[in-house]
Amino acid sequence: MEPLQPNENDLVGKWIEVDGEVDDDATTKRIQWLTSGILEELASANGGWDTLFRDKNDGRYWERTYPHGEMHGGGPPRLARVSEKQAREKYEF
Repeated sequence: MEPLQPNENDLVGKWIEVDGEVDDDATTKRIQWLTSGILEELASANGGWDTLFRDKNDGRYWERTYPHGEMHGGGPPRLARVSEKQAREKYEF
């Protein structure tokens, strides 16, 4: 898998149908990989549904959310870049 690139700001995962079953698309799998240890987890908010991460390589802040509340488990994740100001306003870290 590939680390976050300087030009990336927003990764939006999707669920896809494969052989009649729902599976994660490549972006969802990448978000899971990035948030499972590549990025540094700093804090959570919104009852644990929103999580703040920092890229160890460049210090950028990233927020993982589940924007599809109507879907099981909040649906596939989104990983979006946030400013330090936005991060400090929402999360206590």
